Amino acid sequence: MTSTIKVNTIQNQCGANIINENSNTITLGASGDTIALASGASQTGFGRTGTVDWDTTAKTAGFTGVSGKGYFINTTSGALTVNLPASPSAGDIMSVKDYTGTAGTNNITVGRNSSKIRSATSDFKIEKNNAGATFIYVDATEGWQVFIDGSDTDAQLEQIIATGGTITEDGNFKVHTFTGPGTFTVSQISSVTANNTVSYAVVGGGGGGGRDNYQDTRGGGGGGAGGFREYRAPVSGCYSVSPLNGAPAIEVAETAYPITVGGGGAGGNGTAIPNSAGCKGSASTFSSVTSAGGGGGSGHASPGCGGNHSPPSQTQGASGGGYQYGQGPCSPNNAGLGNQPPVSPAQGNNAGGAAGAPGYVYGGGGGAGAVGGNANYLTGGAGGAGVPTSITGSAVSYAGGGGANGHSPGGANGAASPCGTGGAGGGANAGTTNRGGGGGGNRNSAGGAGGSGVVIIRYKFQ
Repeated sequence: MTSTIKVNTIQNQCGANIINENSNTITLGASGDTIALASGASQTGFGRTGTVDWDTTAKTAGFTGVSGKGYFINTTSGALTVNLPASPSAGDIMSVKDYTGTAGTNNITVGRNSSKIRSATSDFKIEKNNAGATFIYVDATEGWQVFIDGSDTDAQLEQIIATGGTITEDGNFKVHTFTGPGTFTVSQISSVTANNTVSYAVVGGGGGGGRDNYQDTRGGGGGGAGGFREYRAPVSGCYSVSPLNGAPAIEVAETAYPITVGGGGAGGNGTAIPNSAGCKGSASTFSSVTSAGGGGGSGHASPGCGGNHSPPSQTQGASGGGYQYGQGPCSPNNAGLGNQPPVSPAQGNNAGGAAGAPGYVYGGGGGAGAVGGNANYLTGGAGGAGVPTSITGSAVSYAGGGGANGHSPGGANGAASPCGTGGAGGGANAGTTNRGGGGGGNRNSAGGAGGSGVVIIRYKFQ
């Protein structure tokens, strides 16, 4: 049994219409009335109008919000995180607003809570005072869309956007590593001027080790390490730096920066006369900063890059190449000098001292962290140590000198760690991945090639 009641209007006791049907439109209430649901009742089918109900009790600790609510966030005592609802449905909505005007100092992080925000798997930060944002869930592809009070720049700081090299991340910082020539292209700079000063490490190519064919048991000098220059910007995090930190600051602009990565010098390998000096390494550059190549290790009666016994200009460089005592122009007084050309802090060190009679053994190549080792009458000098930096997020040592060979086993390379630098003494040992100098060779083996350079740039991106 069914019943039907048909009415056009329903009036209150005063004769005013409170429900009125007209052309399929039903109007609830008269002008000035309040429509309320009974306690515990709920509504369906009406949907939301893009607004939220504001919780006017300011939040001072992290929490997870619910759909349909707006929250005032008090960050006076420190930054905090507000998580979006988990497992949201299309149309879910939540708003967040800076309560005390301190979000510029203590940011509000809106956690994505496993859903995407603007199609990205990244949280959203409110980084400006008095800013706010509304989040509406769309679907799994886009996740939460964001509507800022004004524009994005009213709520968030713009950060550097750049391309070039191999890009990795270390927390809130991006790291661009160039192992060959390229371009560091900045398409956007930060809205905070201090964030546009980048951190960097620029390492030149190591010098090649020399070759000595005069005796089977005597080897050439170790190659000098490529120059090492480093700067840690104040906003780039507290990663560990080398003792050489302090090169000039570089503030980037929206432009392209050509990157030069210096190649390592070839090791001594004579032809007509099978004796030759190692070649100098080549310089690496980023903007106004240049790190010179390392000096080549000397060889005996060398017809190669350095000529007879290598003139001082060939053994001098960012770090000096090892030389033979008292032979030709390559004397202990002017050969194997490091930090050439001079910069501050120094980009490298001198080669080690050579030994005189009866062995006339060569010194080790200088490293960025220490001078090359001195030779004795039997053993070639060890390469000078490199220096470590964590600019990439992990500690790596760069720019150690190559060890020299001698009448007994050759001097050690300048490695400070497995990722350290320089080729070992004894020929055909290169400072490949570590930008070090090559080791010295003898009549039975060529000198080691120097390792190629590297340029690393680090900056804040979120």
